[in-house]
Amino acid sequence: MAMPLRQSLRVGGYVLRNKLAGRKKFPLIVELEPLFACNLACAGCGKIQHPADVLKQRMPVEQAVAAIRECGAPMVSIAGGEPLMHPQIGELVRELIRMKRYVFLCTNAALIPRKIDDFAPSRYFAWAVHIDGLRERHDASVCKEGVFDEAVAAIRMCRERGFRVTTNTTVFNTDTPQTVIDVLDYLNDDLRVDQMMISPAYAYEKAPDQDHFLGVQETRALFQKAFAGGNRKRWRFNHSPLFLDFLEGRVDFPCTAWAIPSYSLKGWQRPCYLMDDGYAASYKELLEETDWDAYGRGRDDRCANCMAHCGYEPTAVFATMGSLKESLRAVRSV
Repeated sequence: MAMPLRQSLRVGGYVLRNKLAGRKKFPLIVELEPLFACNLACAGCGKIQHPADVLKQRMPVEQAVAAIRECGAPMVSIAGGEPLMHPQIGELVRELIRMKRYVFLCTNAALIPRKIDDFAPSRYFAWAVHIDGLRERHDASVCKEGVFDEAVAAIRMCRERGFRVTTNTTVFNTDTPQTVIDVLDYLNDDLRVDQMMISPAYAYEKAPDQDHFLGVQETRALFQKAFAGGNRKRWRFNHSPLFLDFLEGRVDFPCTAWAIPSYSLKGWQRPCYLMDDGYAASYKELLEETDWDAYGRGRDDRCANCMAHCGYEPTAVFATMGSLKESLRAVRSV
């Protein structure tokens, strides 16, 4: 299953309008980071390695809204850090919903019980809870015991209150096809979350753990086995069918990182939220003054093992929109 039908139609119309206008580069979803601080210290994440003065900063709501309005993307993924630590996070989400942007709030879920009253169910809003495995694996990934149980309880609370709940699972080289199957079965069948996202881990330069990131061939072999036996068809993924093909190695794509840009306290990050080659003051500047041809597998060594959604999911979406066969396939999966 891909994104909900109403959202699919909205995004499809947005892509078509940009294509008809002759625009070659435009954003599908913005990775908005209104802070870098977090209440956890995960070994595979480098965000909290910023200096203490940077970790104390919080992006004003007006600044975040202006950035989203400027770039025009129909979807926003609010990340960090832990966005629920932002004192105005509820106000920020409400402003984006007023703009009719589809908002995914990425969270480790520990703060949801304290913050849930700041939010209301909406077709434009979904929680995106990070779950990297079942209890033992997830708690090891976030370097703290008890986080898995807190996240599960928070997911149940959100569902009881009528919120849409998605999950995001990052896969490392310590995973096996069975550990992937186990966690996705649990999320799909037991917790019954609305949709799931899955992505190979990317080697953040500042991440404390640099030893457990997957290579391209490892990624493809892992997903080929995990998706076998009808699993892929029955799991409720929030991915296009072509992106899942990409993970399995059935197709390959170039990176289109400009379609999922990252906007943070430092500005528009070049070339994507996984790499840090400087910042632009506007999305227009990011597009026009970044050498996009310098990035991607075979062009930049840092991209050699990347199969992250921020570079390749939009390519899959554009390929889907450009093919009647793939468009019909995507519609059937909704």
